[in-house]
Amino acid sequence: MSSTAAFQIHQTLIHGFSVSFKSCRHKACLSKNKNDNQMKNVRLRLSSCHCHSNQNGAASQQAATTREDGAVVVQDDLSALLQILPKDLCENLLKQSRRDELLEVVLDLGRRPEARFLGDGGGEFLRNKEISRQELEAAQAAVGEFGGDNRAGIEGTLHRISAVRSRKGVIVGLTCRVGRAVTGHVDMVRDLLPYGESILFLGRPGVGKTTVMREIARVLADELHKRVVIVDTSNEIGGDGDIPHPAIGGARRMQVPEPSLQHKVMVEAVENHMPEVVIVDEIGTEAEALACRTIAERGVMLVGTAHGERLENLLKNPILCDLVGGVQVVTLGDDEARARGTQKSVLERKAPPTFPLLIEMRERSYWVAHRVCVSLGLL
Repeated sequence: MSSTAAFQIHQTLIHGFSVSFKSCRHKACLSKNKNDNQMKNVRLRLSSCHCHSNQNGAASQQAATTREDGAVVVQDDLSALLQILPKDLCENLLKQSRRDELLEVVLDLGRRPEARFLGDGGGEFLRNKEISRQELEAAQAAVGEFGGDNRAGIEGTLHRISAVRSRKGVIVGLTCRVGRAVTGHVDMVRDLLPYGESILFLGRPGVGKTTVMREIARVLADELHKRVVIVDTSNEIGGDGDIPHPAIGGARRMQVPEPSLQHKVMVEAVENHMPEVVIVDEIGTEAEALACRTIAERGVMLVGTAHGERLENLLKNPILCDLVGGVQVVTLGDDEARARGTQKSVLERKAPPTFPLLIEMRERSYWVAHRVCVSLGLL
């Protein structure tokens, strides 16, 4: 490969699993994690880089904005989100030099509107005047009906509007979150996808898990030609409306009428539509964890997300620990305990993991990959 090539392909070994991933040549980093207990884990780091195109990376100011950042192409439809905001807030945001990094706009009754940006601990007030009830009602009318999870969307976009309600059920706050389609974001783990093993992405809220699900759906359907079904509980992956957003490619999307029914729709997807891959966002209940195991045992690849920080945290979660096999207390005989050099009561994995591969999304560009059965043995 010539020195002028924009990308390099690095190969390494994660617990006996051959992985190759693409990263931008400017600031890509691949290093062994020598300080943690999981010494065989590999850090996949893709720092922000600034590869300039012929247009010097200038962002298009059309309805859908496209920016290229090295291997990553970001598309959004910020204008559609701004249209639901009060006019003066829209004008202030259009003047923002950091609008490409806008994460969400918070509108709380009786408080100043606030814009929050990627990487910031705090936010920035958009004006000194507080939000009035009339402005909240106007924004609510522009969005439409909220579901049982207090979420709504803007048809044809990936934006998410979440409501805060009073005890009487009246909306007293809105969180207007920007949805973006990011192409190339999963290049770090793309070569894990063809093997058909289920993958769980673990991370805190706002780290980009849903964005990754959207791009993985597109790659699996369009590039690897798999039959992909997305179980889209809040229409976050495929966008609001009956026609899914182009960002998911040829993947099919099943909407969920109520969040509590997500586990039933997951099983229905397998029984009725013959998918090779099922994608589900925000696995959070025992019923959903059981549905994941049922699907995996039927030979269907699962790609899912869950909230959490590290593999150790997931193992201590009594509701979701079955995703990685769970743990149980086992009493050893005297000879076995002596041979192992341990106490007679030890913790062992209860069952094979539903997700053999787990990716900790510690930051948007800093992921740690686990071969679950090996990593658990090192804890």
